[in-house]
Amino acid sequence: MSGPARQSDWIAGFLAAQAAELNAAKNTLLSYGRDLSDFSDWLGRRGSDFAVVHQETIEAYLIACEADGLAKSTRARRLSSIKQLFRFAFDEGWRDTNPALKIKGPGRNQSLPKTLSITEVDRLLAAARESEREAVRNTCLMELLYATGMRVSELVGLPVAAARGNPKMLLVLGKGGKERMVPLSNPAREALADWLAERDRAEAVVVKRGLPPSRFLFPSTGKEGHLTRHHFYVLIKTLAVAAGVSPSKVTPHTLRHAFATHLLAGGADLRAIQTMLGHADVATTEIYTHVLEERLRDLVIDHHPLAGGASKKAAKP
Repeated sequence: MSGPARQSDWIAGFLAAQAAELNAAKNTLLSYGRDLSDFSDWLGRRGSDFAVVHQETIEAYLIACEADGLAKSTRARRLSSIKQLFRFAFDEGWRDTNPALKIKGPGRNQSLPKTLSITEVDRLLAAARESEREAVRNTCLMELLYATGMRVSELVGLPVAAARGNPKMLLVLGKGGKERMVPLSNPAREALADWLAERDRAEAVVVKRGLPPSRFLFPSTGKEGHLTRHHFYVLIKTLAVAAGVSPSKVTPHTLRHAFATHLLAGGADLRAIQTMLGHADVATTEIYTHVLEERLRDLVIDHHPLAGGASKKAAKP
């Protein structure tokens, strides 16, 4: 059995399988599609295609990506997309061999996640409470994000049913359709109750107009039906400015990192943090131990009497 005649059909078949079998997220599928389309175009300009490409050609593509100045993480992601495509093609019988099987990627730069201090988070929460518009909704968004460490897509897409009944925990639908429970702090529960009351009043008006009620906790009139990731990204930058925190430091993911780092610093178990973040592998969560180690090292250098930093401070008249 041979593969499809057109390159685009190879990509479409692979993406359809990812969506159906692995329940891959929309953004993941878009990323695969972009990577594989770029590779397909590169092959086409050289008179090759997925059916006949060899290992050496794939390696030449990766070298070309590096020459174009693509980051190591981008090259690693593109190779991952290529590897998964050819694994799928081999399993489907579209190819007799897997030309990407033995290729080793460039790896990824191990960078520590950016995070925020507790003081900075407090200032962001205060800015949300003092918003000129949508203060109740903004407070709920920020309290939930910091209390649970949810991904922004998980937060904005929360169904309102998950928030009914003054819950102490929320059921979150994460990557790959995996569900997990995340606990709510008392401030988050209070903010949620306040927002639900305001939201339900607004939805009652919508229903009176003959329109169907929204199933989302944070409804929107856009095509997705809920607050978008982009809208929330802009919102959190605005709150950062109002809070006097550098906007370059603040993203929805920064709050997720702050949640994990502050929990770990407070003595939380790494496995518990892994569960709450929805990480499939604890190795992903372990990066937060490096953040904590770096902070502790800085603390010792600045304050220990025998450390250089403390000695210099003591020497000042």
